[in-house]
Amino acid sequence: MRDTLSKLRFIPALALANSVADNTPVTSLWIDRQGFESVGFVIQTGTLVDADATFTVQIQHADLADQSDAGLAGEFDTVGSASFKFDDDNTTKKIGYIGNKRYARFIVTPANNTGAAPFTALAVLSYAARRPVA
Repeated sequence: MRDTLSKLRFIPALALANSVADNTPVTSLWIDRQGFESVGFVIQTGTLVDADATFTVQIQHADLADQSDAGLAGEFDTVGSASFKFDDDNTTKKIGYIGNKRYARFIVTPANNTGAAPFTALAVLSYAARRPVA
């Protein structure tokens, strides 16, 4: 009997040492969904220093290998459950993408951020065409 984890692939999407101290957007790696129907991103925050900062999360998707056709995945619920704010210290947020494009990534856009905001992310590919997943 296969366990649930044997149906998933985990890929680092954002460096563990990532931290932003201004309003510069942070972009994850492009994740290739070939062989999988969906990708989810799990974002883990550290201690967020600024007292009024907000962090909006959106997904981009693309079909071309160089991602020159990238666009916001606006037809999907790309904002909300993954967005976070100054008092979301040491929490996890998630956002998913099931669509017809091969590549996906997320962008975190800070606002009112002047303090350290550490966070990292993991991509979880699921609904594999072939199992078990290596």
